[in-house]
Amino acid sequence: MKYINAHALKKQIHDADEIAVLDIREHGQYGENHLFFAVSVPYSTLELEIERLVPRKNTRIVMYGNKHDDEVVKRAHLAASALGYTDIGILQDGVQGWQAEGYATFSGVNLPSKTFGELAEHVYDTPRISALQLQALLTDDRNKIVVLDGRPVPEYKKMNIPGSVCCPNGELALRAGALAPDPETTIVINCAGRTRSIVGAQTLINLGIPNKVYALENGTQGWYLADLPLEHQSDRIYPRSIQDKDLPILQKRSAAMATRYNVQTVDAAQVEQWLIQTDRTTFLCDVRTPEEFAQGNLPACVQHAPGGQLVQATDEYVGVRKSRLVLLDFDGVRAPVIASWLRQLGWEVYLLKNPENLQVSGSAAMHRPALCNTTVLAGDQITSFIKTHPQTKIIDTRPSMQFRKLRLQDATWAIRPTMAAVAPKDKETAILLIGEHPEKLQILADDLERAGHTEIYSACMDTEQIRHSDLAVSTDETVLSDEQCIDFLFFVHDRHQGNKEAARKYLEWETNLISQIDDLERQTFSFD
Repeated sequence: MKYINAHALKKQIHDADEIAVLDIREHGQYGENHLFFAVSVPYSTLELEIERLVPRKNTRIVMYGNKHDDEVVKRAHLAASALGYTDIGILQDGVQGWQAEGYATFSGVNLPSKTFGELAEHVYDTPRISALQLQALLTDDRNKIVVLDGRPVPEYKKMNIPGSVCCPNGELALRAGALAPDPETTIVINCAGRTRSIVGAQTLINLGIPNKVYALENGTQGWYLADLPLEHQSDRIYPRSIQDKDLPILQKRSAAMATRYNVQTVDAAQVEQWLIQTDRTTFLCDVRTPEEFAQGNLPACVQHAPGGQLVQATDEYVGVRKSRLVLLDFDGVRAPVIASWLRQLGWEVYLLKNPENLQVSGSAAMHRPALCNTTVLAGDQITSFIKTHPQTKIIDTRPSMQFRKLRLQDATWAIRPTMAAVAPKDKETAILLIGEHPEKLQILADDLERAGHTEIYSACMDTEQIRHSDLAVSTDETVLSDEQCIDFLFFVHDRHQGNKEAARKYLEWETNLISQIDDLERQTFSFD
């Protein structure tokens, strides 16, 4: 295994060649402090995620974790090597080594995109409206105003501005006109915090629509901090279809936006050549809605990346810095707009012309196969097995917060990085792994068998199945300390559950991001 020091990694992050900087710690650890351009690939799910985020096996990769937990990083290195990755380095002394050399680390998630949103507001001077100003407009029937929530439908349903309509940012270029057909109608874009409000509002302004457009300052959190009520489980969703007569003007606006930011178009033949390159990585992304993507018959190499989220959380879809992105839709309206933002985020991005011509063979991710010693229990077998095998070690691998709230009385919690510490010393003791996802259970069973355990069982059980299992359960939440819950991000986690101080802290964190990045990180972004 080769190690790389912090100074060398910093140079690699900003040189001309592709690199994947992978934080292999669990979600809670990553969210507390990580490198600005790091991508989260937890060791717990590495085999399930890495091939999507880093599709080219000879990509330059640097992994890191915590200095005191180097063994987990080594295991992650071995797991990636087993999948065929050939150029993997390890950051010397992990995140602590990075900090010791004077480089900053960041809390939170989706750092590049959220920092970009704050910079965009400054550069464009995006018009904004406060919660109290918006509330005053909404309560006056003389005003023509519509509030569009730029988040995906599941987020919108959790809480929303009263009367707002869900129209994710990636859909605004195509559907905002149908929601506000009168040019005298004022449009306000909101999200939960700041970034998508700013980007969504500026999208409509950049498109040149005739309406007045504002970003709701601080989103639903700002609304809540102003002591205004939120709705929950609303179902006002964007129109599913667009009239054909509206497409030409929408396409013209989007094309002008693509031209403004020098977004080039490529054909299927060029993309097919790019996808087989061994020295460059190309990500092919369908930016349409989940429903549209599900109805399509696209090659396996096409990743679904809803446009608004691709801008908001690029690191969740693209794991290789300085790689090439190709976007597609079938309307010529959404992809150009998303591409214009990705260009400003610093990506090399293209539009796919005539995506129906794409004929690329794709292969599924090559996860390690289940080993023969693992027995999968299902349905009634689970309760019967536990009752008749009292000496079995039950290891619950569900998220730690779920384990805290309800678990089988005799269960012990563990996930992949902590499994070795709780597995029985006697390798012949039977082990029952409980979890929600069969693929994760398969990986854990594989690890245990490789470690020499001879009798391994697995069972998919969620909280409700445990609750109704006719087995003894426990609800003592002190069973795990916060420090043990490495998969859960405590950073302002309750800002949407009534904790106003957490909401204020989150908004302060977001607005301060641009003061924390260095010149090289800032130079990644490009505004016209």
